Amino acid sequence: MSVRHADHNHPFLTAPVGRLFPSNALPMAVVMSMGGVLNVVDGIFVGHFIGSDALAAVSLAFPVAMVLSALTTLAGGGMSSLMARHLGAGDRTAAGRIFAQKHGLALAMYAGLVALWAVVGPALVNSMAAGNPEVAGLAQDYLRILILGAPVQMMLGIHADALRNEGRAGLIAALSLLVNLFNIGANWLGIVVLGLGISGSALGTVAAQTLGLALVVGLRARSGTLLPLSTLGAQSWWGSWSRIVRLGLPLCLSFIGIAMVASIVILSLQHAAGAEYDALVAAYGVVTRLLGFAFLPQMALALATQSIAGNNAGAGRTDRVRATLSLAMGVAFLWCLSVTLVGAFAGATLGRWFSDDPAVIAAIAAILRPMLLLYAASGPILVLALYYQALGQPGRTAALTLVKPWLLTPLLILTISAVIGKSGIWLAFPIADTIILGLAAMIGRDALRRADPQAVTMEERA
Repeated sequence: MSVRHADHNHPFLTAPVGRLFPSNALPMAVVMSMGGVLNVVDGIFVGHFIGSDALAAVSLAFPVAMVLSALTTLAGGGMSSLMARHLGAGDRTAAGRIFAQKHGLALAMYAGLVALWAVVGPALVNSMAAGNPEVAGLAQDYLRILILGAPVQMMLGIHADALRNEGRAGLIAALSLLVNLFNIGANWLGIVVLGLGISGSALGTVAAQTLGLALVVGLRARSGTLLPLSTLGAQSWWGSWSRIVRLGLPLCLSFIGIAMVASIVILSLQHAAGAEYDALVAAYGVVTRLLGFAFLPQMALALATQSIAGNNAGAGRTDRVRATLSLAMGVAFLWCLSVTLVGAFAGATLGRWFSDDPAVIAAIAAILRPMLLLYAASGPILVLALYYQALGQPGRTAALTLVKPWLLTPLLILTISAVIGKSGIWLAFPIADTIILGLAAMIGRDALRRADPQAVTMEERA
């Protein structure tokens, strides 16, 4: 696919990077942050209006919720890498083909998810509840609703990713603001007014996602510049699944790795926490929401990098790709440093947002301090990982996103907690960060000196 086919009036290819990056990253940060605000507010509703058992149930449900996000990312990440390069090279037909094929892949993944949940889901939740049937029942009710609504979440993710790669980040931000405000209101209605418990939270989420999907589909149907909805009927939904999966798999597995780490933390607490187990599990659930909120702006920066770098790589603009990478890594570092400082000095204040229980509040502050020691490195590493994904290099993306959650953190949690007890669980996180930072430094140095965005395989260009 030659650079001569590229549309050089495309703002991704012509606007100064110093203006282009914030114009895409800021709307995406609004999108991601609103999702984080929703999780935080929902946690406050659950903790104050339902109770600590419900907060513990949501904590147990977190790994499965992360798997749902991972499946959405599996298709979205792979499609974004391919779609952005096709659009940058001016090949809308190929971009539309990938768009259609992603829909088929998402439906196939949902069928597999339902079958897997039917076989292992209830037993898994019961084992993680450590013999507390009330917590297990709440968690299963919550997850059952989320899984039934998963197709809506996946399809909404598909259309949001497509709009981002078509340069409509501002539109996504406006829709996200509307949908998340609706979600907060729906959760308030379900939890506080109707008294549906955490099932009200799950129903509110699915209702908001349904509204969001209806809005983005309606906007695409009326637009004369976006890829038309008729593409979904004109193109086969089968094909290129292996390429989409290969490119999306590293980031997908990183989300599943986060879910696995959360499960290992909960299982380790069962053995090490003793009488403090319930308070620590509730506190860890709050911490996952807080760090989830902090993670989403990082992901926004990384996704903006992916879209800009992918379009420019498709057009052969090496200079713009590298300029985008440098700017994004610097901004990500500043954001993560601010998160570290807030977590270190305001942990107890944050804890009081979610709970009135002094034990839970103290545990939140005690967990945040060690976990955030080297958090400032996580944002730049994520940006670098999605830079490689944008260039069609999933091996390097995998090295940066999978080693920590799949190998380092689980091994360190099990080893250190076995030696020094429950405090070792939280110390495992900064030690893993130190090791992955060294790996990222080696890979990043190579990116700045030798990596060429035009060095994308002919298979990925096809």
